[in-house]
Amino acid sequence: MIRAAGEHGLLVETGSLEVSHRLDALLRAERPGSVVEIVPGPETVLVVAPGADRPRLRERLADLARAAARPPSGERADGTPVVVVPVVYDGADLADVAGETGLTPAEVVARHSGRELVVGWLGFAPGFAYLTGLDPVLHVSRLATPRTSVPVGSVAIAGPHSAVYPSASPGGWRLLGRTDLRVWDVRAEPPSLFSPGTRVRFEPA
Repeated sequence: MIRAAGEHGLLVETGSLEVSHRLDALLRAERPGSVVEIVPGPETVLVVAPGADRPRLRERLADLARAAARPPSGERADGTPVVVVPVVYDGADLADVAGETGLTPAEVVARHSGRELVVGWLGFAPGFAYLTGLDPVLHVSRLATPRTSVPVGSVAIAGPHSAVYPSASPGGWRLLGRTDLRVWDVRAEPPSLFSPGTRVRFEPA
């Protein structure tokens, strides 16, 4: 389904993160004229196009959405490199996460760094990437009272997601450690190290 979103936007309801990623990739490869912003989400893709011929754009989006909904045939060649994030696992909540999950702190580290995650979408703050694929054992709740300031580079988990704080900000995620890797830099092009579909692996520093 495609819905109007404000004066200049159309929201494509994809139904899944995988379809959102495929539609995002198709739109960026074949960007329709007048489209100025493409924002993928867990089950949607927002397309902002001021001054567009909306019926024609809606028709084009419908065609691309149908193509994105079809599972890829055969094995997809994915040359996207994995972004390795070195982490010092000394976070303020590491011991609490261990106690809540019944693991030792070392086992929490092993499970957090032991699998490849994928950027689902960006939100909350510029460059803040929601990483999917976290080990289910590490699915813990957010803090009851968020911190007023979380340091830049903090590596955290909450629910089914992990993240690296791109800048100092308030936050209620559980802090496992910290990294010196800069994931958001306004002087870089693009400014975010992460984009939807980026593969990420944490590695104990």
